[in-house]
Amino acid sequence: MNAAAEFAGVSQVFGDFTAVDSIDLRIAQGKLTTLLGPSGCGKTTTLRMLAGYAAPTSGRIDIDGVDSTRTPPEKRNLGMVFQSYALFPHLTVAENVGYGLKLRRVPAAERQQRVQETLELVGLGHLAASKPKKLSGGQQQRVALARAIAIRPKLLLLDEPLSNLDARLRVHMRAELRRIQSETGLTVVLVTHDQDEALEMSDDMVLMRAGRIMQQGAPQDVFPNPANRFVADFLGYENFLTAADGSVLAVRPEHLDVLPVGGPTAAGGLALDATVTDVAYRGVDMLVTVRTVDASGADVRLISDVRSDGLSTVSIGDVVTVTAPPSRLVAMAAEVPEPVR
Repeated sequence: MNAAAEFAGVSQVFGDFTAVDSIDLRIAQGKLTTLLGPSGCGKTTTLRMLAGYAAPTSGRIDIDGVDSTRTPPEKRNLGMVFQSYALFPHLTVAENVGYGLKLRRVPAAERQQRVQETLELVGLGHLAASKPKKLSGGQQQRVALARAIAIRPKLLLLDEPLSNLDARLRVHMRAELRRIQSETGLTVVLVTHDQDEALEMSDDMVLMRAGRIMQQGAPQDVFPNPANRFVADFLGYENFLTAADGSVLAVRPEHLDVLPVGGPTAAGGLALDATVTDVAYRGVDMLVTVRTVDASGADVRLISDVRSDGLSTVSIGDVVTVTAPPSRLVAMAAEVPEPVR
């Protein structure tokens, strides 16, 4: 598949601080790519360089196969939605959506048609004459999205666009963004620090740390096969231990069972005697925290997330066996030291 954009050896350095460290990145045409990672990892700087709001210190950025490293933002034909939405309060919804078209001198009749079509796409056709202050947060977000889409951009860039919404609306807007991307065939690059958001929405996810790319791939490939402990930790693999051969193993809480001592265990899997240190009842499930010793002799804390109706009563201080089948154990590279920045 053709690339909508490519980074080749791109860095961004501010004085003594390296925000982005020589990354190579391919963004597939017509797909939704997420840049995922903790605050300060370089994902927003990467997006700003793609948009043209920041020039790389070194390296090359191609858009549609053309070197666009020094092309100004207004000549890149990219749509961008910021965390704050940046709507014009004195303009109507329709005028906000048509603003970019007006700047591009699109004729009035065509402009009106495209504005209406785009508002219908985001479900706001009935609010064309309203002012932004009359809208809910989710509606304002969709106006900002419509304004970016109306210009028919080569890429749509989204910088944490859902972070100001409440939890329920955020989940709804994830589905809406996915629907709009699917219906339009737009290439979308989304910056987020929310791993659930990235897993749910991405065709391709790029995990970043300290200005470098730790792993890139489809969620269904990355999630079960994290490249290293940083990626596993970020994606919710809370349990880490060292195997007999010295390799690092990870297992998710929902894949770790708690059994009476001496119970049956899967051949080749994990089986460690442990002491219960905490039990948290959550209705349909329970979080059971234990302390044990792994094959290296290290004292480790493990968490099991089990259905409450499938677990005999356990209490703090009980001695149990924690188990996981071999198919649920993920071997990976050890912790990657954070680069000096």
